[in-house]
Amino acid sequence: MIPALKGFGKKMGRTVRDYGGLDPVLGRIGSLEVRLATTAPEIRRAQKLRFKVFYEEMSAIPQGAAVLSRRDVDEYDWICDHLLVLDHAAKAGPLRSAKPKVVGTYRLLRQDIAERNQGFYTRGEYDIAPLLKAHSSLRFLELGRSCVLEPYRNKRTVELLWHGIWTYVLHYKIDVMIGCASLEGTNPEDLALPLSFLHHYAAAPAEWQVGALPERFTRMDILPKETVDPKAALHALPPLIKGYLRLGATFGTGAVIDKQFGTTDVLVVLPVSAINPRYIDHFGPTANRHAA
Repeated sequence: MIPALKGFGKKMGRTVRDYGGLDPVLGRIGSLEVRLATTAPEIRRAQKLRFKVFYEEMSAIPQGAAVLSRRDVDEYDWICDHLLVLDHAAKAGPLRSAKPKVVGTYRLLRQDIAERNQGFYTRGEYDIAPLLKAHSSLRFLELGRSCVLEPYRNKRTVELLWHGIWTYVLHYKIDVMIGCASLEGTNPEDLALPLSFLHHYAAAPAEWQVGALPERFTRMDILPKETVDPKAALHALPPLIKGYLRLGATFGTGAVIDKQFGTTDVLVVLPVSAINPRYIDHFGPTANRHAA
């Protein structure tokens, strides 16, 4: 059975989430719009997109209800906020009244909400408790479950997603973003170049360092630093991880193999204070570049 939508109204079209004065429509570029999901059906559409990308295109293995529902669902969906990119030029059905197609999504979990529930998803892979304790005065945001439909994997879509995240970060006064990012494949030897590059060239400084849980730890320093070609390694990295690097992110110690999703995960740590100033200038200090 699919878990009930906790906190959601019985009327499926009703607005179910209020973002404290933040307009859920966060920005637009042409026919594309980035917005926060406000209804249960919108979250289900994000889950369907995730299933299409993770299970049908990539090598994730569906379990339980996901096989029947054709949706990527877990217990965190009901406490997270969901960022959506919609294409108003592409409808999700044949009728003229059909809704715009969901082509991208990101899942957002604020620390205060995580602490009132089951904690961050990341804690299942990395020992983040010391990091949270060491920076107890800061507000953390977990990013996860990011995916974009294949024809939309371009600069415009990624830019809109980051515009949405930046608007959200400013509104909720977030200080630090964390989350697991994935490289496709579960054999570390096949990923030796990108993993070794992240270990040698992009490790988080001591005050932001986090290690994978001992029982899940997979070493990243497979190649010695002197044999790593940074240019080739960057080329081998997924676009999402390259984007994090450009923003100013660093990475935890040790990777984690996720056999269900067919990926090797690394931990991203991105303090807002470390974001490259040119990206803040690009999106605007008040996130006004693509404002709706």
